[in-house]
Amino acid sequence: MRLGVITDGISRDLDHALCVATESGLAEAELQFIGDTEVGDLTPEQTGAVRDLTNSHGTPVSCISRHLFAGMRMSDARPGDAEHTRHMEALRRCIGMAQALDCGLVRIMTGKKEMILWGSHGAEVWNVARGAWDAQLPLIAPAVELARSEGVTLVVETGNGTMVHSAWTARRLIDDLDAKDTLKVLWDPANACYCHEDPEDAYQTLRDGYIGHIHIKDVQVDTPKATLEVRPMGAGQLAGAYPSIAAALKRDGYAGPVSFESVYHPGDGDFEAGFRQNVELFKSLFG
Repeated sequence: MRLGVITDGISRDLDHALCVATESGLAEAELQFIGDTEVGDLTPEQTGAVRDLTNSHGTPVSCISRHLFAGMRMSDARPGDAEHTRHMEALRRCIGMAQALDCGLVRIMTGKKEMILWGSHGAEVWNVARGAWDAQLPLIAPAVELARSEGVTLVVETGNGTMVHSAWTARRLIDDLDAKDTLKVLWDPANACYCHEDPEDAYQTLRDGYIGHIHIKDVQVDTPKATLEVRPMGAGQLAGAYPSIAAALKRDGYAGPVSFESVYHPGDGDFEAGFRQNVELFKSLFG
């Protein structure tokens, strides 16, 4: 596995983040925000400076990660409308940045989550958000076609508040679009804790060539109280699952990127301190 970090989890100062990452033994950088700018919004000159920095640190870029298609409401989103066009244009810029940085992956998200997408024996009448899943497919299909034509792979993240919120829904999206050649899963087991997906079952759902990228962090969720706490590695509800997941990935020969998502701080807002506290356990599990 190729271990790396989402750099803005350390610092939005990319040079500093790369220094910390490389001295910690992480070999790849996932880019999301650089300074105040989200990937896809950098100028060509800024992208060139990013390339110079990553080259000077010897740190390849694993993924260009923008919040593409997030927040779109399935009740009124339409392919080609103003919001969808805005996301498609941002995707095109992200693909251009990925190509400039010799990076093969671009992250996408999906629209705003509807709680119940399928049901039966009455639920299909009273509870299901009818048409929500089918409305998403023509929004994502053009992104797949664009990526396919440009020779990059999209990875759709299992997100907390998105239509694809689990390994199961991620696989279904790929299968429904017949896009396994171009669209893979950015599996975030911690995000899927909020929908109570068992991480080891999730891995079995994805192991047959669906995983393109992985995010690792540890959390504790309380869904009835709508509460999420980021925990130190090994102190959250994934502590017992990560060793077996890491062993399964190694057993099955997964050789893709795994990014430490450093979103924990020890109570004082110091995310770099949180990174330093947790990176060694991350490496010992997945290295």
